Amino acid sequence: MEYRDLYNSDKILTGKKILKGEPIPENNYILMVVIFIENDNHEFLIQKRSIKKGGKWATTGGHPKSGETSLQGIITEVKEELGVEIKNPILFKQASGKDTFCDLYYLKQNIDIKKITIQKEEVADVKWASIEKINKLMEDGVFNKGHYMMFKDCLEFLNKI
Repeated sequence: MEYRDLYNSDKILTGKKILKGEPIPENNYILMVVIFIENDNHEFLIQKRSIKKGGKWATTGGHPKSGETSLQGIITEVKEELGVEIKNPILFKQASGKDTFCDLYYLKQNIDIKKITIQKEEVADVKWASIEKINKLMEDGVFNKGHYMMFKDCLEFLNKI
């Protein structure tokens, strides 16, 4: 059983937690983490979610387990879903929604696709994709809309550095 920590509206831990899949109590928030991994060819690592997870292309992300920080959570998600060790991702944006805080990370790292070990319950496929390819996947309706909006935030961040 996997638990998630609950936060108040100021993104402070409440000391309470809920079981994964349970509804989020009113006036509480959970944390979501997402990472954009770019290689030296200016391509981004994307993954096709398993059918039970929607079957669309997206970036790597998820919810930290209870007791994990945002940074620990994104490192865990990449390791669990892709079998890849990452170090020093950059937190570039913190956002919030109705009942979720979302921390967005960026990392420049070349990863050999052949060395990726996908978590089959979560991920069906993985590939490197250019900005143009990701835009086309979105136009075709096969890229997760929420992740696409966050991808745009990442591109805005990269244009500033």
